[in-house]
Amino acid sequence: MESQRTSVLHRVVSFAPDPLPARQYDKHTTEPISFYLSGLEELLSWKSTSDDAFNVSIEPLAKRQPPLDSNRPRTLVCHDMKGGYLEDRFIQGSEVIDPFVFYHWCYIDIFVYFSHHTVTIPPVVWTNAAHRNGVLMLGTFITEWSDGGKMCESFLAGEEEAYRAVAEQLAAIAQFYRFDGWLVNIENSLSVTAARNMPHFLQCLTAQVHQAVPGGKVLWYDSVLKSGELRWQNELNDHNKVFFDACDGFFTNYNWKDGQLLRTREMAGERLCDVYVGVDVFGRGDVVGGGFDSDKSLRLIRNHGLSVAIFAPGWVYEHLGPEDFLHNENRFWGLLAEWLPTHGVGSLPFGTRFSLGMGRRHFSNGQENGTKPWYNLSSQEIQPLYTSHRLPTGGWLRTRCCLQDAWCGGSSLLLEGAIPPNTNHITARLFSFQMRAPQRLYLVLIYKHEDSSQGVTIAPELTTQESHSCYNVDMFAQPEPTRHKPSPLLTPPPHLAQLLRGCGQRGAPGWQGRCYELELQNCFLNELSIAVSRRHSGQDEVPFACRLGEIWVMDAAHLYSRLPTAAASQILSIEVAHLQWRRPSSEELSVSLTLRWAYPPSEAKCFHVHYRSGSCVSGPEPPLLLIGEAHAPLFRVTDLRVPNAASETSCRLEFLVEPVSREGVQVAAALWGKLLLVYSNPKLPSTGGSTNA
Repeated sequence: MESQRTSVLHRVVSFAPDPLPARQYDKHTTEPISFYLSGLEELLSWKSTSDDAFNVSIEPLAKRQPPLDSNRPRTLVCHDMKGGYLEDRFIQGSEVIDPFVFYHWCYIDIFVYFSHHTVTIPPVVWTNAAHRNGVLMLGTFITEWSDGGKMCESFLAGEEEAYRAVAEQLAAIAQFYRFDGWLVNIENSLSVTAARNMPHFLQCLTAQVHQAVPGGKVLWYDSVLKSGELRWQNELNDHNKVFFDACDGFFTNYNWKDGQLLRTREMAGERLCDVYVGVDVFGRGDVVGGGFDSDKSLRLIRNHGLSVAIFAPGWVYEHLGPEDFLHNENRFWGLLAEWLPTHGVGSLPFGTRFSLGMGRRHFSNGQENGTKPWYNLSSQEIQPLYTSHRLPTGGWLRTRCCLQDAWCGGSSLLLEGAIPPNTNHITARLFSFQMRAPQRLYLVLIYKHEDSSQGVTIAPELTTQESHSCYNVDMFAQPEPTRHKPSPLLTPPPHLAQLLRGCGQRGAPGWQGRCYELELQNCFLNELSIAVSRRHSGQDEVPFACRLGEIWVMDAAHLYSRLPTAAASQILSIEVAHLQWRRPSSEELSVSLTLRWAYPPSEAKCFHVHYRSGSCVSGPEPPLLLIGEAHAPLFRVTDLRVPNAASETSCRLEFLVEPVSREGVQVAAALWGKLLLVYSNPKLPSTGGSTNA
């Protein structure tokens, strides 16, 4: 690989201070972090720099069905977790045992990252996870108390150019960091002039966001009135409708009653779905229901055809603790599921390894390659439906995340239950699809049977409909879907065979891979499920437990069109910035540096960053070790221990960047980026004489 793709950098070790911008880097570790802006001055003076690149999402908003603007009630989640910017601020991940994660994305349409800082820029890890699952990500613009009142006066009580400048900056921030808009929350009283200008500011901000961010949204929180008085209404009415008319949606306060929902519905008119009725999961104040009784609130809201804003669902983690969080989280969302319409996958190819973006260990192709806990929501993959129910004929079925074993990442999907007597199989629905089916499909499934599940077989199952299921019509009038069992392929095409590499080998005990083929004609894909069937007929109940490690659905025509050019892109060069040396002790040396490279974002799911420890003398080549995973074309190496160069020698340190294809194609090592860092200690000047003690 010593070629034009190898960047070579020579450096003399220097301990001169090289301070990093405090806003973008942790002061203790120099790791890149997400951040907020405090006050109007910071907002108006904001300008992007090269150090902001870590916070820019490269994950495009996935196509989903139905589209967000379909005429059906929506679901918004407002994330308020202990003030925000906790472990999720570390862009390259952190070591956390049992962190908070959100993974019920198929139920929600908009995610708001909330904090009490003036300008809450969503941590990029959240934007990546939301976009991968087809969910919009909004930041928060908030003013509060007397300081908030002064701030509002400074940009709202004067000329148009003052509030236009604020709107332009907020839109520019959303565009640069690639999230999707703002929740505006004014929790302080306004003067008459400021109140009169607030709708104009909202109109300006909404127009700017729509122009800068395709599909972007601006929502208003139910707080001040058109008179400027701070008085929560818990409904849409004549006192606050002027703000609703100026933007994309209205988020009500939480202390409403059924009569207020009726008035809100009448006031909203045709924009019924643009009103998001607040539900505080902590149940503070005079609310209908919170905690595990939040479904009572949702039932009333949906009966009026309104959208819902679920505030602080982190209650599950904060109130009940992290020990049994995944079980409690599934219970919470399972109770709400009846009132939460799902959205489905809108394009192919589709694939997931089910990882939650956290784990107690890390796995690659079924083998454990990391023993420390980790947390990085940018690594979260597309999530399925999580269900738990008993069947009318007996038996039961449950899907849940399992951290004990995985194919890749930190978790697998555990499918468990019991086939009831006199029943041949049961089916677990995992994903919804709403798209025209290609003529020929390939499916790949990687799974693992538990020891107690030798009496069952599993296989994918697809359902289709002859005509597109439109969400604007009565779903009960749609014909019954057609079920298809794809045919196993004994010899998969080379491209798919790469996805199966490692299955059945000694290093990945128990993991099996299968490839399937399905031909379709003039229909729409509807659902992807896993059918669990008994091996032998009988009247006994058959228990089972199996893990799903990875699943892919691909258009065969697209697959073959990609083969000639697959993985053709290469990383031509790697640049270095913010190189810092540190000497932990007289015998040790460590280095921190930022690596930057270029690569087509549409072709890379992520990048694996490797290094080879520097050799200062001739000998066998040191092993290649994995440092971490990058979700943008840059990575910060922090405090890497390296050999200490002797006074008359230099040392070599190699960094290699491996693109990870979105479609599972392994990129040849010859196309990785490579940086060779040659370093030496400074030569001390000769004194020309001896020194006597």
